[in-house]
Amino acid sequence: MKRMLILLFCFFTLQISAQTDAENLKQIFSNSLTNGMSYQWLDHLSNQIGGRLSGSLNAEKAVQYTKEELEKLGLDNVWLQPVMVPRWVRGAPEFAYIETSPGQTTNVNICALGGSVATPNGGVKAKVIEVNSYTDLEALGTDKIKGKIVFINRPMQADLINTFEAYGGCSSERYRGAAEAAKYGAVGTIVRSLNLRLDDYPHTGSMSYGDLPVNQRIPSAAISTNDAELLSGMLALDKDINFFFSQSCKQLADVQSYNVIGEITGSEFPNEIIVVGGHLDSWDLGDGSHDDGAGVVQSMDVLRLLKESGIRPKRTIRAVLFMNEENGLRGGRKYAEVAKSKKENHVFALESDSGGFTPRGFSFDCSEAMLAKVQSWRPLFKPYLIHFFEKGYSGADIGPLKEEGLVLAGLRPDSQRYFDHHHAANDTFEHVNKRELELGAASMTALVYLIDAYGTQTISNTEELRD
Repeated sequence: MKRMLILLFCFFTLQISAQTDAENLKQIFSNSLTNGMSYQWLDHLSNQIGGRLSGSLNAEKAVQYTKEELEKLGLDNVWLQPVMVPRWVRGAPEFAYIETSPGQTTNVNICALGGSVATPNGGVKAKVIEVNSYTDLEALGTDKIKGKIVFINRPMQADLINTFEAYGGCSSERYRGAAEAAKYGAVGTIVRSLNLRLDDYPHTGSMSYGDLPVNQRIPSAAISTNDAELLSGMLALDKDINFFFSQSCKQLADVQSYNVIGEITGSEFPNEIIVVGGHLDSWDLGDGSHDDGAGVVQSMDVLRLLKESGIRPKRTIRAVLFMNEENGLRGGRKYAEVAKSKKENHVFALESDSGGFTPRGFSFDCSEAMLAKVQSWRPLFKPYLIHFFEKGYSGADIGPLKEEGLVLAGLRPDSQRYFDHHHAANDTFEHVNKRELELGAASMTALVYLIDAYGTQTISNTEELRD
């Protein structure tokens, strides 16, 4: 009964103001598709600055560029929020080969995983033992692993339509594989790239040694999916082949960086804050266009599109460009820490960190009552072919904000091609479609507009207050 009341309330609210809301959404989408800035901003981030690994010169260039662009929008406030971030550097290009007999080698494509230690001078060459998961290591034991390179060959599950579910199903192999293999005396780990297609691009990503002492840490690298198939096939024929790899990456001291923040102050409820954001840092192999340059420029364009469409928000709308999502989440944690210390009242947070592909809708971390409220807005999004309004994951950087009553959401673009580019050298500007990127910016703006117009209060919340 209570759910029916919620739906009726939302339906009649929508009926009263549907014309105005529909017109405002139409204006937002029109402005984004005919006069958007997201693609132009991404062009500069990708092609004039490039990969933006935390603590790098490029990351600092991106901080200054986005701050200056936000200032040009005539926002009420733009500022930098200091945050200490890790600085890991890749060093010279990695090199690897499979050796079937002395002098008989086949070069393969690898890249160091973020946070890995370097190989010894001259590299590492050893016999290889193939496993599907790091959990297989215990069954093998030290006798079979010691002195060898562990090859973790776990493909992403291809029959899962949600590719992020497939990614989550094997990302722990990349993250924890080296730490677990080191416990059994392995001298290195090679991890199959997290990619649903077969190609020659190795995909990096963060890994961790946990509390493993520094002198026990072993180098870890990702191998392309084509070469993972090759290595597995060769091992099936000959268990005594050798694998060689060399990498010179290193972890340096933390450095200071910044979250970039811009906001429009609310006209009626300035102390109620709506956040929209993406992460400014990226891996260094490509230029980070999909991950997450797209989310950064879309978040910036939310503020511009609201102004361009003549919408004066009731609540404060804040764009946050987070630093260090990829290898530490320091920016998201710092933002939440400062917000809580200032007792700021965040009511809604939306993150874009799933690429610049065609938007399909949003996932929400919220109550059932609030989910019913946002689902009642689906008819407004139907003309734009956006239909996915479901409970689910929001985003890593806004996660630390989570508390009772705060609604979290994530933009959900079509994910089928995302992991072709994720953390790889082909995450570059030419693989982002201008129209798809602009549709995503407009979708985010439309949702922020509706949240601002109707708030996050539901009938169930009102009844609790009356009680």
